[in-house]
Amino acid sequence: MIGEYNSQRPHIILKEYGRNIQNLVEYIRSVPDKEKRTELAYTLIELIKLLNPTVRESAENPQRLWDDLMIIADFNLDVNNPFNLPDRDILSKRPKKVPYPQTDVRYKHYGKNIERLVQEAMKKEDPKEREELIIYLGRLMKTFYGNWNKETLDDSVILKDIAQMSKGQLTMSLEKVREENLFDPLYRERSGGQQQRPQGGGGRHQGQRQGGGRPFKKRFNPHRRRDQ
Repeated sequence: MIGEYNSQRPHIILKEYGRNIQNLVEYIRSVPDKEKRTELAYTLIELIKLLNPTVRESAENPQRLWDDLMIIADFNLDVNNPFNLPDRDILSKRPKKVPYPQTDVRYKHYGKNIERLVQEAMKKEDPKEREELIIYLGRLMKTFYGNWNKETLDDSVILKDIAQMSKGQLTMSLEKVREENLFDPLYRERSGGQQQRPQGGGGRHQGQRQGGGRPFKKRFNPHRRRDQ
């Protein structure tokens, strides 16, 4: 028996349900008794819920499933529908266009979120909280700028930009920032251009001898036996 190609079969109206559901809808349409068609339609709805567990989690699904059933049947299924028949025009309606945000990003090398964080920091009244947020903002801005331009941004420029974005409400001493390295980037540069997170503890780097010498590296000896 020669098989039937998909290109020779009827077009699948709603692909998320598949061809078998569509074939069952066609069978229900062929049943002459309306009560029997209605009974089969309810059974088919329950079958769809079993085959697609995610569709039963939403509150709108009961009506949605019946609407989809009518769409599959080309709005030609005479059953006792518990919901109003959907409008055929919904198939040709296009979704509403989502407006693109037109807000101007003044500091593109930092990103819009930095400006939002500045606005949130301005709401803090406690001076200590404000100072902590300025330090966090400075580290973020230094990191983002380095990712954008592959250069290091001077702390004075960062403080100036924070002051401008906050209209003078967020300020800090440049001498304090430089003496305590408060604006160190969140990710330090390794040799070779790779980035590394700062290691905690402030001690020696892993793999470095206690005497401050060169980093210890275990060399590979191809002639060395495994049991040595």
